[in-house]
Amino acid sequence: MDTAADTPTADLRPTLDRLRAAWQARKPDFAQRRDDLRRLRAALKPRLDEMARTIAADFGHRALDESRIADGMTVLNDIDHLLAHLRGWMRPRRVAVGWRFWPGRAWIEPHPLGVVGVIAPWNYPVNLALIPLATAIAAGNHVYLKPSEHTPRTSAFLCDLLAEVFPAERVAVATGGAEVGAAFAALPFDHLVFTGSTAVGRKVMAAAAPNLTPLTLELGGKSPAIVCPDYPLEKAAARIATGKWFNGGQTCIAPDYVLVPAAQRDAFVAALRAEVAARYGANLDNRDDYTRIVNAGQYARLQDYLDDARARGVEAVTLAGSADPAQRLLPPTVLLDPGDDARVMQEEIFGPILPVKGYRTLDEAIAYVNAHDRPLALYPFSEDRATVRRILDATLAGGVSINDTLFHFAVGNLPFGGVGPSGMGAYHARAGFDAMSKQLPVFRQSALTAGDLLKPPYAKVRWLLDRIIR
Repeated sequence: MDTAADTPTADLRPTLDRLRAAWQARKPDFAQRRDDLRRLRAALKPRLDEMARTIAADFGHRALDESRIADGMTVLNDIDHLLAHLRGWMRPRRVAVGWRFWPGRAWIEPHPLGVVGVIAPWNYPVNLALIPLATAIAAGNHVYLKPSEHTPRTSAFLCDLLAEVFPAERVAVATGGAEVGAAFAALPFDHLVFTGSTAVGRKVMAAAAPNLTPLTLELGGKSPAIVCPDYPLEKAAARIATGKWFNGGQTCIAPDYVLVPAAQRDAFVAALRAEVAARYGANLDNRDDYTRIVNAGQYARLQDYLDDARARGVEAVTLAGSADPAQRLLPPTVLLDPGDDARVMQEEIFGPILPVKGYRTLDEAIAYVNAHDRPLALYPFSEDRATVRRILDATLAGGVSINDTLFHFAVGNLPFGGVGPSGMGAYHARAGFDAMSKQLPVFRQSALTAGDLLKPPYAKVRWLLDRIIR
């Protein structure tokens, strides 16, 4: 494959047909799935430094250790989890039939679906390509991957890596821009995983609808953090800073805004400033660890948010350093109490800008969250369990980290997915294995069964009907 060239749209369907025919001819058994996962891990591990440098080149600059953590460790962790549990997940699960159907037996068998399509985004271009790919392989499927056109060097890296591990009839990669992506989403996959914006997710869902392709949509939205009055501000600021400025804020589950008691708002911003200075220096002297915005279009979009907020009289507080458009460096910036008319409060930010809004009561904060689309993530900060329970019971989000940010994504046993505008379905670990399998229900009838009596004329078996219909 010429990894530098876009895949012709005319080649997409024949490639899918080749993948499906090979899968139908030899569906991967346990040994094949285990071997595939082991070889994928063995191929990726020694190339983590190369991977980090490649992603950094696509971003202009990305902290190498952030790539090693977010695009390396996470993938290795998920592959390890898949390998540890694969045999058990593949076993049929006995289920009770109930006395009415005794002595029949019933069980559920997980069967692979066929060919799973994966459309990966640019912000974590290896993580969000290889984790769903590895999960689909564990479930016994073949995979057709479409990485993001916004990280072309990383796409080439993935092409080379996957060609080293898998034969072309088991895993294929399509590269290209929006035209290729639209045609890819319209293919009749047996399952399609898309990670990206809500707006593009709607287009993917529409493209998949004519084929009734089952979907896992991992979207975004405005994920709130709620800092309660009892929680230490410095600790909240430190953990929210990690979630917000890791990868330059270009994370689908980054805190998109913070709700903090109004009387503590300025102290919270001061704590954020101290945290940023400790990490990056008061003048962003530690620029090696601060990730740039991925491209000029994204940088301009974020700058427009700031310009729009300032035009509306919103105070913008730069926490360290200053902007450098030539490097696409946008410094950590806080917006104080922006109204909902500001664009930054209407769209997912996906950058190092953090609105901080004061609230008077916890009920007011909860009501604000519930007045907007259900978020992909929610971050309540409180040491009082009753308060946390109150927030969890009153809201609904795709996932939650209590007294921290991001980490629920990385826990192997937790499913990851959104709700409503923030997504559909879930993957990671068992949830992903089940989503990319057909959970086949099977009932086996016994040699002798009362069911043989349930036939006309029903008057002869009225005694039996009266016993079972009650």
